[in-house]
Amino acid sequence: MTLYIQSYPYRRMIRRWAQQPEQPEYRSLGVNIREEDDAYLLSALVPGLKAEDLNIQVIENVVSIEGEYRADEAEYLLNELPRGNFRRALRLPAEIQADKVEAKIADGVLTLNLPKAESAKPKRISISVN
Repeated sequence: MTLYIQSYPYRRMIRRWAQQPEQPEYRSLGVNIREEDDAYLLSALVPGLKAEDLNIQVIENVVSIEGEYRADEAEYLLNELPRGNFRRALRLPAEIQADKVEAKIADGVLTLNLPKAESAKPKRISISVN
């Protein structure tokens, strides 16, 4: 009879976790993005959040959305609603005009209208006939 002894496989991971300073845990935010001729339209579900609960930034072609779902201290039998911090950064294929971005929240849905920069829009070239 042969006896194989193996060390606890998660020991190294536990040591690594113990050494790292505690950082807030971020969840990802699910989004839908649609491309139109002049802009990208981004939609995300943010139930119960107001405009002041969100931080939206646009730098070149990167859109960053951060926020926090506040958790109340009540006891629940079932608790499936989102809570805690979330963050999502998306790199879009074309540069965005940050000064013309429009954001609105209606019925728990965040909608961002992200207009493309002039350099990213397709140009129509006319052909002259001789």
